[in-house]
Amino acid sequence: MSKLEFPQPEGVAAGNGYSHVVTGPGQWVAIAGQVSLDKDGKLVGVGDPAAQAQQVFANLDACLKAAGATFANVVKLNLFVTDIAYLPAIRATRDQYVDTANPPASTAVQVVSLFSPDALLEIEAYAIV
Repeated sequence: MSKLEFPQPEGVAAGNGYSHVVTGPGQWVAIAGQVSLDKDGKLVGVGDPAAQAQQVFANLDACLKAAGATFANVVKLNLFVTDIAYLPAIRATRDQYVDTANPPASTAVQVVSLFSPDALLEIEAYAIV
């Protein structure tokens, strides 16, 4: 088995007990669930799912770039939301990043809570480079 790499994406707070990005020679890229933390680790958009979605997708974009990928390489998105009613706001932001004619496979799950009561959504991504 070849060595895995764990690049730290520029502009994203370091993970606490997890990697934001894992790459390897198999060409798969796994992006840890991203929440709306800015580069200093402060939550953006308290109470505002649209603002949180903007930060989450910016974080996902930074993670993909750190792995030498773009949203064109994303094959799967997993969305965890504290209220399924947030999906339209999240999708509006997602559609600014993905090819809406050929969107990635996706899963959306409503959860009771995330790591912080102020976090409204978390999204993880899988890409093939």
